[in-house]
Amino acid sequence: MNIHTVSTQPFTDQKPGTSGLRKQVSVFQKRNYLENFVQSIFDSLDGYQGQTLVVGGDGRYYNRQAIQIILKMAAANGFGRVLVGQNGILSTPAVSCVIRKYQAFGGIVLSASHNPGGPDGDFGIKYNIGNGGPAPEKVTDAIYARTKVIESYKILESADLDLDRLGTVQIGSTQVEIIDSVSDYAELMESLFDFDRIRQLLTSGNFRMCVDSMHAVTGPYAHAIFEQRLGAPIGTVVNGKPLEDFGGGHPDPNLVYAHDLVEIAFGDNAPDFGAASDGDGDRNMILGKRFFVTPSDSLAILAANAKLVPGYSQGIAGVARSMPTSQAADRVAAKIGIDCYETPTGWKFFGNLLDAGKVTLCGEESFGTGSNHVREKDGLWAVLFWLNILAVRQQSVEQIAREHWQQYGRNYYSRHDYEGVDTNKANTLMSNLLAALPNLKGKQFDNYQVDYADDFSYQDPIDRSISQNQGIRIGFSDGSRIVFRLSGTGTQGATLRVYLESYESDPAKQQSDPQVALAPLIAIADEIAQIRTLTGREQPTVIT
Repeated sequence: MNIHTVSTQPFTDQKPGTSGLRKQVSVFQKRNYLENFVQSIFDSLDGYQGQTLVVGGDGRYYNRQAIQIILKMAAANGFGRVLVGQNGILSTPAVSCVIRKYQAFGGIVLSASHNPGGPDGDFGIKYNIGNGGPAPEKVTDAIYARTKVIESYKILESADLDLDRLGTVQIGSTQVEIIDSVSDYAELMESLFDFDRIRQLLTSGNFRMCVDSMHAVTGPYAHAIFEQRLGAPIGTVVNGKPLEDFGGGHPDPNLVYAHDLVEIAFGDNAPDFGAASDGDGDRNMILGKRFFVTPSDSLAILAANAKLVPGYSQGIAGVARSMPTSQAADRVAAKIGIDCYETPTGWKFFGNLLDAGKVTLCGEESFGTGSNHVREKDGLWAVLFWLNILAVRQQSVEQIAREHWQQYGRNYYSRHDYEGVDTNKANTLMSNLLAALPNLKGKQFDNYQVDYADDFSYQDPIDRSISQNQGIRIGFSDGSRIVFRLSGTGTQGATLRVYLESYESDPAKQQSDPQVALAPLIAIADEIAQIRTLTGREQPTVIT
């Protein structure tokens, strides 16, 4: 087997976003495009010779072809061992689990998360470091710098490997081991949760649930854990076969795109519990019987009930949330006497806090929740956490949420997404907002007075690194907030995200629909940012 050094030229568009490099499939299929980025990853690392690399993806279109290229390049660049999920499948939290369990040097995750798949869809790649988490900014910055000057890449001349058969094969000097995609992750889940108690709940005959894997990566995990290990009836998991195009759907677990589950959960014969996961398995949506739990509330409820779960029965060290996520978790942290950290959007910002033992639970409003068991958000972990709480408390999802609001108050919260906005128009909107910030403090909008207006920056309390320009915040004197961000996860145009939050402490006033309760803030957001005027959009694409 020969190692080839292939001459190449840089691409100008390989800057990683909050979750790696995401582009349309057709872009990754360009000659040398994937190879350039993979080589840039390897060129940015030190000390990996002879070490272990983990590789897996969400099964979307181009996943298998990309893995074959990465395996040959990893061998050519001197990795001693590569662990690959069977069929090329590893959920993002499972990659983190495997990296940590086998003390791998790092891992490559192939996913565009919740973005659509198929030949005309999206593809993505990101590097995870040895703690199992996404590469921090200093690493992704180094990778991007390398992509701008790369002149060649190394690849081994070798036949493609059979990714479907478990076992070990040798290519060049590198051992490639095809591992069971589910077993290590399922073993970790069983160590955290009371499987016996959850099994009693799921087999009691008095409790029904529906888990929608959206034809994405969690199908094999959900079948193995819920239907096999925990005894849920066959058919509990729907859309459980991973497909390269996610069945033509949009694998984003929210009220708009997870419409199959929403129709079931809000139908006449609704189950007691519903949950959905996204393309790569790191996000979750939680539903009760005709009841939706916002991701912000979910994080707060998990924190408030953590001692009911074996893996967290000794209490949690702290909690962290992304800045746009509602302040519901802050109220729980204050009441139980633990720290709450506010970070920029992006799971990588939780890594240092988790590694330092400062926090145990963390979450983002974008349907992501997780803990110190891995260094990624984890969709099925959140589902199991909820099931464990339900099994112990013997109450409905709605009862638990409403009791939580009575105790801590309710943070009315919503996110309005404007997808595919013309990039220039979106940038103009944000530039106008930035220019207006110095003059907003003290201004009155309807019954709301601006208390502060800024562009969020964050200093990591562990390594003291500073991240700037992380979202425009407008806070009002009553604690309400509006946050504006351009998302880094889309591949076409720009996605403008507007986050709206208000707080209600009086249980008698906690019954409103969030869109009704937030209507004044929605109007103020449009007035300040001129959303309809600048984007031409009368309504958001998605409301969650």
